[in-house]
Amino acid sequence: MPETTQRADMAAPAQGSTRRLAVTLPIVLIVSLFFLWGIANNLNDILIAHFKKAFQLTDLQSGLVQSAFYFGYFCFSIPAAIFMQRLGYKAAVVAGLCLYGLGALLFYPASEAAEYNFFLAALFVIASGLAFLETSANPLIVVMGDPATAERRLNLAQSFNPLGAISGVIIGRQFILSGVEHSDAELAAMSAVEQQGYYQMELGAVQMPYLVLAAVVIVWAVLVLITRFPAVASKPLPGELGAGKLSDFKGLLVHKYFLFGVMAQFFYVGAQVGIWSYMIRYGQLAVPGTGEKVLAGYLTISLVAFMVGRFVATALMGRISPAKLMAVFALMNVMLCAVAMLSPNQMGLYALASTSFFMSLMFPTIFALSVKGLGSLTKAGSSFLIMAIIGGAVLTALMGWISDLSAINYAMCVPLVCFVVIGLFGLSAPKRLSSD
Repeated sequence: MPETTQRADMAAPAQGSTRRLAVTLPIVLIVSLFFLWGIANNLNDILIAHFKKAFQLTDLQSGLVQSAFYFGYFCFSIPAAIFMQRLGYKAAVVAGLCLYGLGALLFYPASEAAEYNFFLAALFVIASGLAFLETSANPLIVVMGDPATAERRLNLAQSFNPLGAISGVIIGRQFILSGVEHSDAELAAMSAVEQQGYYQMELGAVQMPYLVLAAVVIVWAVLVLITRFPAVASKPLPGELGAGKLSDFKGLLVHKYFLFGVMAQFFYVGAQVGIWSYMIRYGQLAVPGTGEKVLAGYLTISLVAFMVGRFVATALMGRISPAKLMAVFALMNVMLCAVAMLSPNQMGLYALASTSFFMSLMFPTIFALSVKGLGSLTKAGSSFLIMAIIGGAVLTALMGWISDLSAINYAMCVPLVCFVVIGLFGLSAPKRLSSD
């Protein structure tokens, strides 16, 4: 065999491996983002219980964790889409990771200053970064690779999000919640110096987890920046998803079912965020004497049920229309919320944790039903539906206010009403959508 031919044969496998790595590495980096923002989202559920104790907050005040967070999403959803359109997917991902990392780093000075508002500002910055990531990562997964396997890639990426959510709760349970819960009498018996030391210890617990998270996110930003991505990642193709034109937003006003969908999405996000945010707080009332770490375990189980529910719902959609299935799931959650509201005991806690299973299909189903048939208005419609997550900010605060006026179990009337609205949205789906 001639020497040149032998060299070519030896080089071919190496070149093939290099090409596979060049395609695989960018996908791995972007798929990992779904895991990273899942962590940030559900660490908030731990922070609500933690800050309530460390700052001696009311339920309304502790719920402002989610208000600050989801207001960040609301403010930056459309700017992120415009940024992505002008500078490309990759630039939007890097910008989002940098903001995410900056917000996590701000937890250190916020803890040192012992200022609750400082923490809220840090959460707003994190959420602004996540708005960039969520706006860019989904379409980037679709366009980066073989179009024939785009759906498979996106489903794979989405499966990492609940894993991140579960990991966020576990991290918070292990490294933020101390398990030390003094009664009012015990706190009153402490000297001012002892109280200050206790509160400072609790606030200091958030520093290391968020510093580690910041380090991981910033390293990820550098990896994305230096990795060679397909050309489409740096310059979106004409017609890619964006914010839409002003005339498109006006055109949506005549689509009554779409507007109902935006309202349903608002109520869904409010219900989901509110239930997860106050599950530990509910457990403290329902099962007195149960430690915060044990109650965080119920939240973890609830998130696992959410992940399982997505697989079950996907299988059932092969036999039942998505709209009808969502209406049935919403009815189940109305009943579960009623049990949690009227029976604040162990059974009520089980009922509240079980709602996650039935919530699992709601966000994507509401989204798909709302934009179906919009045609050229789909871009603007998608932006409206993403902005509807402001429900997480508004309704979580409302639940905290109701809890302060009465008790946390009565605050479950808010998600109960939310699921009624979602059920009506499913039942009112036009036949052409309901049968798809």
